Amino acid sequence: MSERNEGISRRSFVQTLGMGAAAGALQGHAEARLTGQDEGGTGIVGPGPRPITLRINGNDVRLTIEPATTLLDTLRVHAGMTGSKEICDRGSCGGCSVLVNGALTASCMMLACDAEGAEITTVEGLGTEEALDPVQEAFIRHDALQCGYCTPGLVVAARALLDATPRPSLDEIKQGLSGNICRCGTYTNIFNAVLEASGQAPVTDAEVNRG
Repeated sequence: MSERNEGISRRSFVQTLGMGAAAGALQGHAEARLTGQDEGGTGIVGPGPRPITLRINGNDVRLTIEPATTLLDTLRVHAGMTGSKEICDRGSCGGCSVLVNGALTASCMMLACDAEGAEITTVEGLGTEEALDPVQEAFIRHDALQCGYCTPGLVVAARALLDATPRPSLDEIKQGLSGNICRCGTYTNIFNAVLEASGQAPVTDAEVNRG
């Protein structure tokens, strides 16, 4: 057999077979990944909805969501927990703050499926109408809000701070709440609410602005 026969060579024939086999393997691998059956055992799922169970405020909540759904959207749209607010949607303002295993978390930047097996606490889970969390009570007494849109995230952030540091200094409060933006500028009242919740005396605007 000659190297070339009617425009087809042994080399091009073998190359064509190789590319066909590679394409088939890639297609099979892609399909396996979509169904969670890839050889790496990573359990990749999607793109359609899947069942999920989240532990929210001490309760197991069973939902069906698409794998790309954020924890924030899952809480607000699917679980009816609307305390966490969607403001910047890029993890910059703190309005969507929740606790995940006790750690302050921007829920707009976390996929809900990544929170399976974790303890999720939203602002709704910090207290009840009959027994508010001390941070919530202090926010009310110090009028530490105006529009109120950022307040749930600030309350959650303050709780996380006090859980880690029961009697924080003013500088530690500023640092602990630095990821939460109050567009109304009620920072002195917010700081005083946290100080009161930790059993400390309030401060003045001058003390807050010093340094």
